Amino acid sequence: MLIAFDIGNTTVAVGVFDGGKLVHDWRLRSDRDETGDEYGVLLLNLLRMAGLRPEAVKAAIISSVVPPLTPVFQALCRRLFGGRPFVVGPGLKTGMPVLYDAPAEVGADRIAAAVAAHDKYGGPCIVVDFGTATTFDAVSARGEYLGGAIAPGVLISAEALYLKTAKLPRIEIRKPAGVIGKTTVASMQSGLYFGYVGLTQAVISEVKKELGEKAKVVATGGFGEQITAEIPAIDAFEPHLVLDGLRIIYERQKDRTVER
Repeated sequence: MLIAFDIGNTTVAVGVFDGGKLVHDWRLRSDRDETGDEYGVLLLNLLRMAGLRPEAVKAAIISSVVPPLTPVFQALCRRLFGGRPFVVGPGLKTGMPVLYDAPAEVGADRIAAAVAAHDKYGGPCIVVDFGTATTFDAVSARGEYLGGAIAPGVLISAEALYLKTAKLPRIEIRKPAGVIGKTTVASMQSGLYFGYVGLTQAVISEVKKELGEKAKVVATGGFGEQITAEIPAIDAFEPHLVLDGLRIIYERQKDRTVER
């Protein structure tokens, strides 16, 4: 079995694959102050609850946009699974040329999502990830990562309204009954929800002008499931796109076992 970790700014997505099938997945809180021992206890409990023994895991792969947590999870993999995990980054074969001016600047999660989207839907394609940041990534028909756009995520925007104003409350992000809010909370929900619908539609439209109107659009990320239904331009929602991409990248390595 393969275990994959997508270490993000808000959560750590964990997936266990048996061959090409995702058999278990969990989301942990991403905490830079959490120790390897604390994450280890939590992960062992999750594996045991799923009826899995650590010895059944033969390989591991990590994508991370939180540098302080990368060595924590590398050490965790060595301790629990007996080997050194693959880490998505320079020097690891992804099968996707990165045509960014500075390839090392591209988040590993963005590359993994792009790999999975192109593998499943072909190219050209656009990946929209509604995570801590909202990212838009363009992949060519030849499977090249071309670049994209980054906007603040909806939760960041909501938190900024709460923190930077004297009277606006912290709110739940959900679709309001109408665009014209009758309360402060409903007004904030309207601005955030429909604002992100508009932002997403506009950026997709502009990317398609450069990439081609026939580009498939694939969405992922926590807020994506809510908002996808509002945007006809989005062809599919894939909740585990990054984890799937990590599996594909792992399979493209010559050595199919945990590095010893």
